Amino acid sequence: MGDARDPKVLREALRGRDAVVSALGTPASPFRQVTLLSEVTRTLVDAMKAEGVARLVAITGIGAGDSRGHGGFAFDRLIFPLLLRHVYADKDRQEAIVRRSGLDWVLVRPAVLSDKAGRGAVRALTDLSGFHGGSITREDVARFVLDQVDADAWLGRTPLITW
Repeated sequence: MGDARDPKVLREALRGRDAVVSALGTPASPFRQVTLLSEVTRTLVDAMKAEGVARLVAITGIGAGDSRGHGGFAFDRLIFPLLLRHVYADKDRQEAIVRRSGLDWVLVRPAVLSDKAGRGAVRALTDLSGFHGGSITREDVARFVLDQVDADAWLGRTPLITW
């Protein structure tokens, strides 16, 4: 147990591992800047390189990078600008760090999450033209993310996953 920003803690946790799944999160922050996601990701990438761990599967979310504006009316016009803009500014920094890392990476962008039972199948999209909104269960996100630990189909890409 320890602070994920501590390189020693991360290196110890990574020793002997083949891959990392990063599911970092932070609460909505309408007034304060957010830097935790990018700080931890920068430290994680350095620790992965030091320990020879090449595969990183990181979860960000719909609204990060070029998926911004595809969350549907309520998400894009209310939730994102009022509650999540600082969080997503940091998710964008996090994604940039991963892209420049030189690691074998996949950035998974789930649609709006639900706690319902999973369906067992997802749509993974990189062409978001015509896509506005959607949801997916945490269970289906977990399944997709774990599949990326061994699969190469989405390496170096940013699939948005939804039903």
